[in-house]
Amino acid sequence: MKSYSLRRRMLLWLLLATVLIGLLALADTWREALRTAQSVSDRVLAGSALAIAERVTVDETGGLEVDIPYSSLEMLVSTAQDQVFYRVDGPVGTFLTGYPELANVQTGPEGTGFGDGYFGNVRIRTATILRRVSTGSEAIPFTVTVAESTRARDDLARSILLRSALRLLALILSVAVIVWLIVTLALRPLNRLGEAIAQRSSDDLRPVTVDAPQEVTQLIDAINSFMQRLDAALAALRHFTGNASHQLRTPLAVVRTELALATRTADPAQAEAAAHKADKALIRAERVLAQLLVLARVDVAAGTQSLVRMDIARAARMQSAEMVPEALRRGIDLGYEGHDSAFARAEPVLFAELLQNLIDNAIAYAGPGAIVTVRVLQAADNTVVEVEDNGPGIPPDKIGFVAGLVRGTRHEVRKTVADSSTGYGFGLAIVAEIAALFGALLETGPGKDGSGFRVSLTFPVSEFVLIDSLQD
Repeated sequence: MKSYSLRRRMLLWLLLATVLIGLLALADTWREALRTAQSVSDRVLAGSALAIAERVTVDETGGLEVDIPYSSLEMLVSTAQDQVFYRVDGPVGTFLTGYPELANVQTGPEGTGFGDGYFGNVRIRTATILRRVSTGSEAIPFTVTVAESTRARDDLARSILLRSALRLLALILSVAVIVWLIVTLALRPLNRLGEAIAQRSSDDLRPVTVDAPQEVTQLIDAINSFMQRLDAALAALRHFTGNASHQLRTPLAVVRTELALATRTADPAQAEAAAHKADKALIRAERVLAQLLVLARVDVAAGTQSLVRMDIARAARMQSAEMVPEALRRGIDLGYEGHDSAFARAEPVLFAELLQNLIDNAIAYAGPGAIVTVRVLQAADNTVVEVEDNGPGIPPDKIGFVAGLVRGTRHEVRKTVADSSTGYGFGLAIVAEIAALFGALLETGPGKDGSGFRVSLTFPVSEFVLIDSLQD
């Protein structure tokens, strides 16, 4: 798994967010700077045009004359060396003075208008005002247009933007330092938690106790809960494996004893009997070992997504057919009844092991002449897998033991079986664990006629799809 620095990642994202906000602020500052520069430029242009308009008078012939006050034009000259243009027009578009190529701007209701354009190759900002001069008998309209190049306005906007950018840069750098310090302080509880766990030995599974903020408490609770479950699992595993090894030592000791007896005796019949007992002990040891391996496989499957959609009816038929010879050898009538196909979520190997253990138990305890039936039945909202026999059933002194296997937790089941010196219930314990892995409900009880023993596994209908018996 690739590791990364939480501190650097948090710092990176916070800085990226700050930079993005800064860029948005700069864009808004640029627009505001342009509006400010234009507003200043418009006020100066309007003032210059008004100064010229005040010098428009009526001459002796009733016409208009204008005495341009050059101070009104000098007020437009800046350190950016802007160019200034003007024109004055009388009524009906009569040109009086100025630059005839300079275009007028349409005025609004207040008699003033502003616009951007070009004068030759020079980009300009233009202001036009409409005024009237009285002759005593009438008012003569005229317009004054003043324009200047936009160099000063652009310089002002850039200056505002530059100062804002420098302030934002200083702010971002300050935020970076502050964020680094805050993130470092905020991650200290995690560092203390890591140090507390790192200092422990591998067998120290006591709850972790460190001072931590509320945001880290949930993580600590999760770690403590996991360590508690792990401690319980390890304790159950140590107890189980210790007792299971005892169960293996017993048949192995029998093997050694019988083999030693066979080698010392001169009687062929006694030697054959000893070899037969040693072979039975080896078969028992092999079965115990196989069951331990199945339990290990259940543990592995419980931590993975190993369940698949499978035809449990077909698997039940095949498993029953494979065990018919062993049933016949013991005088047992083994058969299958029920649907031809029924699907459920399970693990094929473990499901076969589950059925094998149930059928093995039925064959072992039902007795010669008994009938063992494997069923896959469809109910209203589930499918049921049953293994039933008409034998003597569970001995009264074992009923509580079997009930504990069916209803107990995994650790309780393993401890119960491990504590049994005879290994009784090993197969049913495996069935209980596999059923829990599959999410199936395990139930035990007498057969349908009140005799014998029946084990049923109920799979919820939401976990599988039943196929009609005509579909194979």
